[in-house]
Amino acid sequence: MPRVKRAVTHVKKRHKLREKAKGYRWGRKNQIKKAKEAVVKAGVHAYSDRRKKKRTARALWQIRINAFVRPLDLNYSRFLYLLKKNKISLDRKVLAELAIKQPAILSSLIKQLKK
Repeated sequence: MPRVKRAVTHVKKRHKLREKAKGYRWGRKNQIKKAKEAVVKAGVHAYSDRRKKKRTARALWQIRINAFVRPLDLNYSRFLYLLKKNKISLDRKVLAELAIKQPAILSSLIKQLKK
């Protein structure tokens, strides 16, 4: 059986790992064992935080919508109830954008809902 020499592959693998760990502090950027742990843990956090990002974005939309409808004698839940009752299907992201960028349109929509 021929001898397997895999120095090139081994070096490439370590190089890729160091690239991923670039910018980490202390030994985690250049010591292979610590870098491997740090990269794996970073991947776990990245995965969970991609989901957390969606949660926080939705919460922000809700806060923005609520802040917009409060001065118009409504609250968030009542506003969404009126939208659903009148079969208007705008999602929270669009409503939050309207509240910030085009408040006149959203306020006219709210006036129509109140009737």
